[in-house]
Amino acid sequence: ATEYHLGLLKAKLAKYRAQLLEPSKSSAAKGEGFDVMKSGDARVALIGFPSVGKSTFLSLMTSTASEAASYEFTTLTCIPGVIEYKGANIQLLDLPGIIEGAAQGKGRGRQVIAVARTADVVIMMLDATKGEVQRALLEKELESVGIRLNKNKPNIYFKPKKGGGISFNSTVTLTQCSEKLVQLILHEYKIFNAEVLFREDCSPDEFIDVIVGNRVYMPCLYVYNKIDQISMEEVDRLARRPHSVVISCGMKLNLDYLLEKLWEYLALTCIYTKKRGQRPDFTDAIILRKGASVEHVCHRIHRSLASQFKYALVWGTSTKYSPQRVGLTHTMEHEDVIQIVKK
Repeated sequence: ATEYHLGLLKAKLAKYRAQLLEPSKSSAAKGEGFDVMKSGDARVALIGFPSVGKSTFLSLMTSTASEAASYEFTTLTCIPGVIEYKGANIQLLDLPGIIEGAAQGKGRGRQVIAVARTADVVIMMLDATKGEVQRALLEKELESVGIRLNKNKPNIYFKPKKGGGISFNSTVTLTQCSEKLVQLILHEYKIFNAEVLFREDCSPDEFIDVIVGNRVYMPCLYVYNKIDQISMEEVDRLARRPHSVVISCGMKLNLDYLLEKLWEYLALTCIYTKKRGQRPDFTDAIILRKGASVEHVCHRIHRSLASQFKYALVWGTSTKYSPQRVGLTHTMEHEDVIQIVKK
């Protein structure tokens, strides 16, 4: 009985929280927006408390200078910079510091979090001297506005219907949810007809995420800055944590490793093109997401190319031999070379 009660309370809480976060309908004068136009091949947002070194990091990594000073809230708006790495342009956004209660709109926190939702990867900047506390607070703030860090989308099939009641099935043994609890949560959201299929053992919270449907699942790198101010043992302990990197912007330590890690989390691949009878053009790469197919490459070059496509020749690690003749569905890998033959 307690578990049902808890599940219901969680559903109510999620519902009221969503209502609280919705902007009021009153036509108050709008403040200036934060959002920066998306450019480059990927977008990375820097989130952290004031004075943890976000602006210093931006100035070191990109050619953009962001004002850095020893007082809090030096940065008041979103400052974009571009990291050029392995032929890709990665847009880096330096966002103003977040304080506790940001999700409720304190210190322009809501705008900061709204911009973070549009990024491909979040870099959470933490002060190594007080990283644990900051990390827990920031995760809580992002969690409450529907950003789920380093988590996969729950494998639940959910589809509201016109009639027929609630049909509930699961392909695995459920330990955290039951049919009754699922029905109660759905009734809380005024859903009385739906199909629900659990393909993995999920918690009530994850099921609520699926119903609400506006959650963002994104990779996050926890970057501990100012490691020159703590002991070696402490640095070692922080560096061994999952998804964590230790750096020092002041002494420029470990920044190249951070870039490598960031590239890994962005999951980008460079594809080079070549014309018939000519050498490949290694100066201008096509940047795509991991798992992109030949069809994606065609669309990136020109939108009409896929319809005129005959076959492609590919050199690289994705083929059994070079060059291999492939079709539109062939999956490309990092630094492959492609030559497209039209009809």
